[in-house]
Amino acid sequence: MSMAIGLALALGGVAAAPAATAPDTPMERAITAPGPKGDLAGTLREAAGDGDAPVVLILPGSGPTDRDGNNPMGLKAETYRYLADDLAARGIASVRIDKRGMFGSSAAGSPEDVTIGAYAADTRSWIDAIREETGAGCVWLLGHSEGGLIALSSAAQSGEGVCGLILVAAPGRPLQDIIREQLRANPANAFLLKDADRIIDALVAGETVPDSEIPAPLLPLFRESIQGFVRSEFALDPAELAKATDLPLLLIYGGRDIQVAPTDGERLAAARPDATLATFPDMSHVLKSVAGDGMQANLATYADPDLPLTDGVGEAIAAFVKVAPKR
Repeated sequence: MSMAIGLALALGGVAAAPAATAPDTPMERAITAPGPKGDLAGTLREAAGDGDAPVVLILPGSGPTDRDGNNPMGLKAETYRYLADDLAARGIASVRIDKRGMFGSSAAGSPEDVTIGAYAADTRSWIDAIREETGAGCVWLLGHSEGGLIALSSAAQSGEGVCGLILVAAPGRPLQDIIREQLRANPANAFLLKDADRIIDALVAGETVPDSEIPAPLLPLFRESIQGFVRSEFALDPAELAKATDLPLLLIYGGRDIQVAPTDGERLAAARPDATLATFPDMSHVLKSVAGDGMQANLATYADPDLPLTDGVGEAIAAFVKVAPKR
């Protein structure tokens, strides 16, 4: 499988994975929110200090990514667990979650029978549950990668109870443009580009493409069972969604991100000139510093659970949350 496809694979729906477990600690406890068929599951990480802490809801990236930021496709970075710990030490509580149909949320519905709108509705349920559980007047939405698109869509549906948005390595262009770019980044994909463009054009137009008309290497991206989800992504322009909300907005990007370029953050910042944009030159897509040059050094950050987050990321988020206007 080519690297471009491997990076893009997670943009589509996936089959449910086994339930994940997270041991309780004195600072963590389980939290649930109502889902369409059963409860959505997450972990509430309490903040150090008093009980009146801001709360950040961490919306995970694409594919079968669990509440800690790992998935069975080789991602073992523990990004969201590290982020929760860092924020807690800075006086900010957080909730990290399993998506509908996956891991602890497997009873909530099918992981393939979803759209961005459905994930936005789940986010709305989480906001209500967190406010009830913690007494917080509002909740910050932190969307990583595809989670940023979900955060923007949720705010577009309703900003009630949302303190503001923190978009981390989030797309700033329509997803179809990013997928085309990823596929073209690897010369080994040259024989697939004509078919990929044909399929993408059809999905953008709202059409269905039968599996029989999709080359085998492209099926993980575009198989018919997930085309409803893919079409819902392709219908959205993140910059237009950002422009449509006046919520406080923090944009965080990595200079060594091989999935979403810092220029995506610049496009969002152009749509929202009042947003705060922070770029960390050595940071990869999983918010860790890349030691060395080349693709292998970058990919190593995806598979090392002991590698900490890039210095300054948690600090930038905490500083923004603490000085933003109260809602």
